[in-house]
Amino acid sequence: MLRRNVRLRREYLYRKSLEGKERLLYEKKRKIKQALEEGKPIPTELRNEDAALRQEIDLEDERTAVPRSTIDDEYANASEKDPKILLTTSHDPSAPLKQFVKELKFVFPNSQRMNRGGQVISEIVETCRSHDFTDLILVYEHRGVPDKIVISHLPFGPTAYFQILNVVTRHDNKDKKEMGTVSEAYPHLILNNFSTKIGERTATILKHLFPVPKPDSKRIITFANQSDYISFRHHVYRQSGGPKSIDLKEVGPRFELRLYQIKLGTIDQEEAQTEWVLRSFMNTSKKQKVLGE
Repeated sequence: MLRRNVRLRREYLYRKSLEGKERLLYEKKRKIKQALEEGKPIPTELRNEDAALRQEIDLEDERTAVPRSTIDDEYANASEKDPKILLTTSHDPSAPLKQFVKELKFVFPNSQRMNRGGQVISEIVETCRSHDFTDLILVYEHRGVPDKIVISHLPFGPTAYFQILNVVTRHDNKDKKEMGTVSEAYPHLILNNFSTKIGERTATILKHLFPVPKPDSKRIITFANQSDYISFRHHVYRQSGGPKSIDLKEVGPRFELRLYQIKLGTIDQEEAQTEWVLRSFMNTSKKQKVLGE
């Protein structure tokens, strides 16, 4: 199993290394196409390769004309089966953290909660791989307050690191009777304002934690981005007075997420390449929006 994982990871890294060459070839073909469309002479540096590049251009179609990033290959087969998630915590979790993870188990369908005990990260990841888990979620705390959540997609990554803010669990809510029980139906997803490249990447990581719902599902999960803070909300709805009258009821929990790092490997790979990281100088840039406008 270990040799197989090493081999598969090496093959993935090799495919990723080809991106630079494919992008350079694409730029050359784009310049030739532009020159032909505008009736201009072929650029001098491309005249020796003109015949070969024109032949490749003639053989291309809509799918092969633009090179596709291999970074998203991790989710290429995600639609073939429902996600299977393992939820766990840091060592020796407090009672509030245990309660929060119990509620997250109902948020993510097909998830299993595990008491971590003395297991290290590498052991947990290997267990996930051997039992066909698609994602590993670890929740950390600071003085009894959940403060970090790590989502690692298996078997190759990526791994997203989020800060958790303003956690309000169902257990803390005074209107428990009004909230009712948690539906276990697969939820519909609302992903709002993830318009940048990093935003789309983040939305991909989040949406593949949930299976495809049935059309008549009354459960809604929302990830709404505003100023790079992602608000998580969990609702159910019912139509009380016809198709145009919808009543929303929040069932919790609720919290905010702030992305601060994405790595191209799993959580146990310290040598994994960093795809994006929040730098300190980004906090001073008022106009910059990382995830969306």
